[in-house]
Amino acid sequence: MKAIVIQEFGGPEVLKIEEVPLPEPGEGQVRIKVLAAGVNFTDTVLRRGDRSAQTSVIPGVDGAGVVDAAGTNVTGLKLGDRVAFCLVPSTYSEFVIAPDFKAAPIPEGMDMKTAAGAMTTGLTAHYLTHTSHSVQQGETVLVQAAASGTGLMIVQMSKRLGATVIGTTSSHEKAQAALEAGADHIILYTEKDFVKEVKHLTQDQGVHVVYDPVGKSTFEKGLQVLRQRGDMVLFGHASGAVTSFEPHMLNRHGSLKLTYPSLWHHANTPGEYKARASDVLNWVQSGEIEVHIDQVLPLEQAPQAHRLVMDRKVIGKIILQPQH
Repeated sequence: MKAIVIQEFGGPEVLKIEEVPLPEPGEGQVRIKVLAAGVNFTDTVLRRGDRSAQTSVIPGVDGAGVVDAAGTNVTGLKLGDRVAFCLVPSTYSEFVIAPDFKAAPIPEGMDMKTAAGAMTTGLTAHYLTHTSHSVQQGETVLVQAAASGTGLMIVQMSKRLGATVIGTTSSHEKAQAALEAGADHIILYTEKDFVKEVKHLTQDQGVHVVYDPVGKSTFEKGLQVLRQRGDMVLFGHASGAVTSFEPHMLNRHGSLKLTYPSLWHHANTPGEYKARASDVLNWVQSGEIEVHIDQVLPLEQAPQAHRLVMDRKVIGKIILQPQH
């Protein structure tokens, strides 16, 4: 089969398409013919070698396709089933192996691109808004990078739960996308100080929670806009990691709480994974949540996809399509 393989770390140019052996499913696993693969910021981290010293790896962690083969003791799935998945490695390929519980049934009528785009972003937004900080009716939420794939999902889920949503974006185009997703207020952080703007919008009360995938450039300012006993939910480091932090700052800013969660720790059991995936796909199917697909590119254009992500030119999600 064909797959994008990283043989050396570096820029997008190291993403090369190669012929690799067709994988075989083991016990409790299925092989999926990949029809749509999602592109995530974490894929660029892997490509640069920031998370692993291992090369000869296939990037990608989510997608959608059709069950092509099954190992022993597989339950609830049959050949030909349409499924979506995340937390599954090596998805920049024509076929991928996944545990059977991670192959979530795609609702009838939903296309593969939408299903693939919903998984990592949707499940991440689900645990952030329902577990890391359980958004309540009447709360005010700040979403940094509100026009990213996950940001747009957080905006929509927070609105679904009855919150007022303030989002930050870098451009008017991204601001419009976040507003269309339901954000009540958008702050262009390239033009205005978001701390002053949030304090103005909340009459100096602050927000109940900050969802921050940006990290270094926004973290300390984010603490300043939280109300007493508010929650800072840091779940990424697009601008760099927060390398220095004094815990007493949480007290000084009002007995705040800080957490740095990951999807892996919130969907690593069959029950929890299935529940979150079912919620997300059903909400998309019913129209309560919309998946924003920025572009669909052939698998061999993975380098271009990574350039767009690194240049922060993406609104929502980029999808790669293998050409079977």
